[in-house]
Amino acid sequence: MSISVSPQSDGRPAEPAGRSAEPSLGDLVGTATRELSTLVRKEVELAKVELKGELANAGKGAGMFGAAGVLVFFAAIFLSTAIALGLVEAGLEPWAAALIVGVVYLAVAGLLGLLGKKSFASIRPPERTIGTLKEDVAWARSRRS
Repeated sequence: MSISVSPQSDGRPAEPAGRSAEPSLGDLVGTATRELSTLVRKEVELAKVELKGELANAGKGAGMFGAAGVLVFFAAIFLSTAIALGLVEAGLEPWAAALIVGVVYLAVAGLLGLLGKKSFASIRPPERTIGTLKEDVAWARSRRS
């Protein structure tokens, strides 16, 4: 009884009959690398498709916010005019009515500016992230030594 071994079409010798062809470690690593590469590529493609849709929605939202801001600006002008005209009807001179409305706006703007400055002053750097980055650098340096 003899076992025939004939070469495969790619020139490598065939496995003897009756023995299962187990892939080598190199073949397994190569297959895993290709599959991982394909997986990463597909994930990037999926992210691009999802982001494209999300960016379109974000663009629409930003346009609507911009339009709302313009309308609020015009509304503020008309409301300011109405307030000033109401003060004129109450017996004030037009210049005094406009001055009162302007001073009220300056006071509100000053208050918002102070609150904004206070909010910015409370911003701190991300201490935990900085700490972990320093630990990572120290670990990398210790591994290199």
